[in-house]
Order: sequence, then structure tokens, then C-alpha cells
Amino acid sequence: MTRSGPSAADTPLLRVSRPVSACSRCRAAKIKCDGKLPACTACEKSGRAGECSSANDQFAKGKERSYVASLESRVEKLEKRLAYARSRKASVAMHDGEEPVEAPDRKDSLATIRAAIHGKAARRREAADVNELVSDFGFLSVNATTRDFESSTTNMTFARLILAAANNEPVPKSKPFQLPSRPAAMALVQYYLDNVFALFPVFSETALFNALDAVYQENGRPVTDFEHWLLYMVLAIGATGQSRSNQDPFYADGVLWVGRALRYADRVLMPGYVSQIQALILLVQYSMLDPAHFDSWQLIGFACRAVVDLGFHQDPPKEQQTDKKTLELRRRIFFCVYSLDRQLIRNRSVSMVHARSFSFTDDSTSVAFPSAPTLASSAASANLITGPHSIDTALLLFQLRQAQSLWYQELFQSSRDPLQNSSTYIWQMCQEMREWSESFPDSLPLAFKEFFDLELLYSYVYCLAPSCRVQAVTTYGKTLIFEYSIAYMQKIFPISRDPINTAFYTYHDALRVFFVGSQFLAVLSENQDDLLNGIVPYTPTLAGAPPPPPLPSNAGVDNIDRSINCVTHIRETLKTFGHRWDDSKALLSSFETPSENLLTSLRHRKRSIEELSRNSHSPPNHMSQLSYDPNAMRAAFANPGALQGGHPGY
Repeated sequence: MTRSGPSAADTPLLRVSRPVSACSRCRAAKIKCDGKLPACTACEKSGRAGECSSANDQFAKGKERSYVASLESRVEKLEKRLAYARSRKASVAMHDGEEPVEAPDRKDSLATIRAAIHGKAARRREAADVNELVSDFGFLSVNATTRDFESSTTNMTFARLILAAANNEPVPKSKPFQLPSRPAAMALVQYYLDNVFALFPVFSETALFNALDAVYQENGRPVTDFEHWLLYMVLAIGATGQSRSNQDPFYADGVLWVGRALRYADRVLMPGYVSQIQALILLVQYSMLDPAHFDSWQLIGFACRAVVDLGFHQDPPKEQQTDKKTLELRRRIFFCVYSLDRQLIRNRSVSMVHARSFSFTDDSTSVAFPSAPTLASSAASANLITGPHSIDTALLLFQLRQAQSLWYQELFQSSRDPLQNSSTYIWQMCQEMREWSESFPDSLPLAFKEFFDLELLYSYVYCLAPSCRVQAVTTYGKTLIFEYSIAYMQKIFPISRDPINTAFYTYHDALRVFFVGSQFLAVLSENQDDLLNGIVPYTPTLAGAPPPPPLPSNAGVDNIDRSINCVTHIRETLKTFGHRWDDSKALLSSFETPSENLLTSLRHRKRSIEELSRNSHSPPNHMSQLSYDPNAMRAAFANPGALQGGHPGY
């Protein structure tokens, strides 16, 4: 018995939870779009089916081409299965037609009815199975461990998705080139190990040197894609880290090495592997040095999702823990991603005027710090290229990032309600960070001690500045911001002009300078008399409460000259950073206008004091406000983002 009309397998019911993306016409008109293909219902009714963009070229965030590619692949498989089933059915029907068919006897009518009922039930089950299978397409998700991005399934690989989201400017395609001499490559590797790897030990040094030997064909074995990526990215970071201008050979070499590494991106950034996280961290580190080509905030987001998908944000149960070496590497990888996420989010919130959420909260993580093995190496052996690097420096950074994360989440992300006893809480956070700074080992290199001193001063300013839960800064807090800002600029200014780049200073340090400068101008514009005259407000200390942070040793001395020097250093530092990063020029432009008004006032005040001093032949003890218009300064900060370090157009 043949059935008329299309079967359930021919016209399955596509149950999608929601459309992938509204078409451009529905989006512009702000009307509901059902996402029907090839044209939505709204476009069909209006006679514009040919203009409907549907989801072929517009994709919802998080459901990019993986959805379409998987859907097309699955439909193709279903079509093949249906074609095979039809061919089998036609073959059976052809053979059945050769035999005479007898009319059923009346006494067999009950069996005929039963057969019809069973056949109808079978067709319903078939239709339900097909509809259930097809409806699952609407719930496909994109995550870091999916296999929908494999090149065998779709042309949209996960690497291309990452680069499409994170690319600011396309990296020039790599051209054929010869490897530099091994000593030249070793110099770049050594720079990376001494200045970057010491803070972010995301892979073993042995793996790096094995990749170096393999690429230079010293052991005669095949080179893996990850080894190519590892070596080329290390060389790119080592070269760009030493650049002083985006026009110098170091920067050009760095871009060249990145272009070389990107040839292996499709396979190295394949989701679901530990090597993918390591590769992403290397790309994040390079992007912090070259924001013109990559957005580090987007890249660290991908790395954090990969960490969570692989479960690295939780230590495995003891009964499931493998060897100690694997566990230690797993913990190092997590804390490297954790530290970069905390750093980049806080710096991005500076530039974007409002606080951004971390990729994952501290409450959702449970990972112990990696252990610090005792290295029986002398200072001389530490300078050898083959000498292992201690993890002590990285542990200090991990501990600081954890302390910073605690108060950042409380002040900016936990709530909008005013924080009770805010001064006590802030004093406590500052005390914990101060205790951290007192734990530096004597063997800590000077470059990293300066690096951590800057981290501490910046953290003080950030923690004391206005936040979501503490919008009004106390008078003593403004004095601290004033003094710590000056101390910060006194350290970062010579470092920015040093012809040799040490530690790991990136474009995000330019954002920090701008933020510190904005806070300095804000507090000085509000309390100029008290701050310039060195008046320290009385701050009572409650019993059992932490003491307020101490002032620097030179606080209150020559505040006018120190203020002028601080503003000048901020401008000069941003100008110096502008040679490396064009975005720093925009920061300088945003800072110059309000700072010029303040500099004029400070210089006029200084001349007036010198004039009175010459007339009286004695230095004055107190000067009142002279020719300073506070309304003009407040107008310069009419944008509320100024207090948080924001700037227009960035």
C-alpha cells in the first residue's frame, strides 16, 4: 500500500529554540524574526525574500559558523540515509510486484486492521525520531572542546574564529625567510626566559629547548606544529619586548615571527588540548606588546573559557591526581591565565571607564599554588642559558593577583550598595598587599623588585580611588592617592626611558600611567591648598582595626615642585610609550588638556611664592590659594570617566 503525499522524513519539523540571528531587515525594523531559511516569514510577507540576509552572513555571538557547518554536515548525512532507504524500498517493491497479490479474506480483516495500526504507529515513531534528531541542531553550542571546528568538518576552524574576533589589523602574511643564526635565536630565547617566562612559566623550559633543537635540525626528528608555534612565538615576544619604536627592526622582526607562527594556528589552537591554552597564553603575551594587531582582552577570554572547559580551574580529587609533574604544570597554566585575566580586566576597565567582570570568580576556583622547588643553583649558574629558572618570582605575582582580585571583586563587582566601614576594609586590603611586599626574597632580581614596587603603588591608587561601592574618597585617602601617584611616576619615568627593556612592561603600562595621572589631577583639583601645603588630615585608628597605609618618607616636602614634576613625567612617559604604541598618543592627547590648566596654576603659584620669598627674605610657612579657578578644573573633568581613568574616544 503506497502513501500519497510527502513523508515525515521528507519534511521534518525543525524545532529550534530560537533563531540564530535576526536578519538585517528585521533587526533594523526591530521586529521579531523567526530565522526561517532561506528567508524569514516577515521578509516573505513583505515581498522581500530576496533581500533577507537570514543567518547566512549574520551570526549570533557564540553561535558562529559552527552551527551552520554542523547543520549542513548533519543534513547531508541524513539525505544520504534517506536516499539509501528509498533505494531499498524501491527494490523491495519491484520484487514484490512480480508476485500475484491475492485479495485478503474477510476472516483476515482483523489481522489487516492490526497491521495498519502497527504501520501507522511505526510511521509516527519514524517521524518523531527524525524530528527529535533535527531539532537537536537548535541546541548546538560553541565551546572550547567542541569538534565542530575541525578542518575535516568545516572551513571555519576555531583558530580562524579566535583570530577574527581578536584581530585589530591583519598580520602580513609570512614570506619565505631563513632562520637566524642559532646564537641570535638563543639571545631572544634568553630574553624571554629572563623577563617573561620568569613571571608566566606556562610550559617547561625543556619543551622550549627541544623545539629549538628540532627546528634547527640538531636531533633529526620531525618538528611538531606546536613546537613551531612555541619557538616562533617566543622569538616574536623576545624581539617585540626589546623594541623601542614600532618602526625599529625589533618590532618588524616580531611581526615577522608572528606571521610565521600563524601558519600553524589551525592545528595548534585546536580546542580540547592543553597545548591550546599554552598557545593562547603566548598569543596574549604578544598582543600586550603589539595592540595594533591583536586585542589581548578577547584572547584572554578564549584562554579562560578553555581553562574552564578542561577543568583546570579546580584541582582534581586526590584519587584522580596523576603524577606530580603533570599536576604542577596544570597549576602553573591555571595561574598564568588567572594572572593575565586579572591584569587585563582591570586595565581594560581603566580604558573603558567602567569595571569589567572577571572571566571567572575566585569562588568558582579551587587550585593550590604550584610548589616552589628548592634549586641548588648559584647566582653564576642562573645566568646560563640551560639553567632552570626559579618559580619564586611567578609565585609572588600569583599571590599579588589573588590579593588584587579580592578587593576588586568586592569594590567593583559584588554590589552597587555602599560599602559599610569602607575605610577599614580598604586599610585592611592595603595592609595585606604591604605585607606581601615585605616578603620579597633577597635573591629577587632588581628589575623584578622595581616591577613589583610599581604593581604595589598602582594597586594602592586603584584601591583608594572611587569605586562602585565607595564613591566618595576620604581626605586622607586623597592624600594617599596624591603621594602614591607621585611615587609611581618617579619609578616608571626612568624605566620608560631606559634603552633596555627589563621585566615585562607592555602597552597596559601606558594605560596605568594614564589612570594614575587622571587620579592625581582629580584629587589635586579638589584639595589643592591642603595637598600643596603638606597638610596631613588626622585619621583616627580604631582598636583592633588595621592602621591606615603609611605615607612615603618624602611626603609633604616641596609639593609644588613634585606636583609639577609628576604631571611632566606623566606626559613625557605617555609620549615615550607613544613611540611604541599609537594608542598611547591618544592617551597623551586626552591627558594634555586638563593637565595644562593645572600646570599653569602650579607655575603661577610657584612664581608667587618665590616673589614673596624674595621680598620677605624668608620662606613662607603657609600660602593661600592663588589664581586658581576650581571650576575650570572641574570642567576639564566633566566626563565622569575621568575619575576612573577613562578618556573620550578610546
